[in-house]
Amino acid sequence: MNSLEEKLKNPVWYSLQETHKEFLIEYDGVQFYDPEINNFGAFFNAEKTPEGLTQYAERIDKFFLVSEDGIPNINSDTTILERKIDGCQMVLENLTDVEINEEIVLLTTKHIDEVYDLIWLVMPGFYQKRGFEMGKFFGIFKDNKLVAISGQRMQTNDFIEISSVVTHPDYTRRGYAKQLIYHTAKDIIRENKLPMLHTNKGNLAIPLYQKLGFKLSRDMNWWLFCKK
Repeated sequence: MNSLEEKLKNPVWYSLQETHKEFLIEYDGVQFYDPEINNFGAFFNAEKTPEGLTQYAERIDKFFLVSEDGIPNINSDTTILERKIDGCQMVLENLTDVEINEEIVLLTTKHIDEVYDLIWLVMPGFYQKRGFEMGKFFGIFKDNKLVAISGQRMQTNDFIEISSVVTHPDYTRRGYAKQLIYHTAKDIIRENKLPMLHTNKGNLAIPLYQKLGFKLSRDMNWWLFCKK
């Protein structure tokens, strides 16, 4: 049985082995999410990635391999590496108490379109509408509309990733993100799992995460590919 630490080193891989195994697509030992759910993949053996990337590129325009320190190989006749995003992983050490003064709502399938629209407004490009199926989403409503959310993405038997933390540009600087992250982390802890998250190196939100009790644990690189 793999330890929590081993799973955190390759979170996409183990999510697809455990909680999200129903979304698994595998090509020659490289694992990917069903592209209608998410566009992440993972590997252990870089010798396998050229064929895996080639086949997955037939199903989705742009996609990632996520790796702590592995470097994927590619078939340059079929696949293009657009860029490498230098990211980092953060895990919760001790959750700092936060005063909740907003009503936080567990979102349901009737909110799928609103979640999708808000994420694409703030962070356009990669969220799939069926990403809602990866875990719980929580939201804050103002003026009869969804203005801030946090969600759950990768998960195993041991951890759940906090993701999709976005606030509508007209409603920022009101503490919504802090309250939502805290609420989501508390919900994960109630499931006896470790809250964790990923972000870009240098993200201005990192100090907020640290104030909430998250600590930087490792680099986590995102290799963005597309079909040639």
